[in-house]
Amino acid sequence: MAKLILHKLCKDYGTGRPAVDDVSLDIREGGFLALLGPSGCGKTTVLRMIAGFETPSDGSILLGERVLADASGVIAPEKRNMAMVFQSYALWPHMTVAANVGYPLKVRGISGERYRAKVTDALKAVRLEAYAERRPADLSGGQRQRVALARCLVTAPDVVLLDEPLANLDRHLRQEMEETFREFHARSGATMIYVTHDQAEAMALATDVAVMSEGKLLQVAPPAEIYARPEGRLVGGLIGQGVVLSLPKRGADRRELGWDEILARLISGQADEPSMDVLVRPQDVVLGGDGLPAEVEGVLFEGERYALRLKLGDGRMLRAYSRTACTEGERVAVTITAGWRL
Repeated sequence: MAKLILHKLCKDYGTGRPAVDDVSLDIREGGFLALLGPSGCGKTTVLRMIAGFETPSDGSILLGERVLADASGVIAPEKRNMAMVFQSYALWPHMTVAANVGYPLKVRGISGERYRAKVTDALKAVRLEAYAERRPADLSGGQRQRVALARCLVTAPDVVLLDEPLANLDRHLRQEMEETFREFHARSGATMIYVTHDQAEAMALATDVAVMSEGKLLQVAPPAEIYARPEGRLVGGLIGQGVVLSLPKRGADRRELGWDEILARLISGQADEPSMDVLVRPQDVVLGGDGLPAEVEGVLFEGERYALRLKLGDGRMLRAYSRTACTEGERVAVTITAGWRL
């Protein structure tokens, strides 16, 4: 295996705006990268160019020192030693589970005992060896997804590409499959690239998250870093929950702000002052004490907590969590323990 490199990758369909615009990424060997962004941001197009299903308009794709695509030409998908898991599973309905898993081996001319051993090992890896002779129609959605994963594992690919593979599953199955994906990544050792619009999936699974919008790459970082220190309003809005406050830009040019700094800016801002965007997460908004007065505008019970929408006296909105019930219209005091300047 080797590092996958995207260098100034572009894809233009001639619609006036490139689907992918100057994307450069170094995806570490054996890493798990989540491509995160809203629908139409270009993440699936990037995945299809890596797979070889789309030809880049410009830029290059390299796997180690091997050039997969550049201005001089492209290597066909079947010669890239990659495997892809689709949202639709893409299983042959007339074949058994074992035959579906073994199909890539058959295409490569592998048969006999070696074929059977590889299929058995792949099914054991996803805990489906007891279902080898069943048809896809006899399986649940999560089991079908595991068959698709086993089909990837059977060929020992260098890179596994996953295109929103959990989108068709309910919440309970998605959580179960997230654990399966983590086990699959650890067992296979393959580099994995996972396309999703669900930031919770990206944060739970990936070793690195790449955020895209309108064909451009906005930020790449490990999940904890991109959550705590997002770059720009778009990334701050896509990663986690929270609100962005426009506060006076004065004093020290620091990124992390405490309550005293935030309070001073909230109560003394002037309309004509230069401003800055500050991201405030719900967990950093504390109810009670000697904070600013606020009104509860909305309450959503989430099981283990209540999610609150709050309005300050100047009309600014905040989000907060509470362990105890609140009612709409209730007056509370709030303190903001931390904010991050975008």
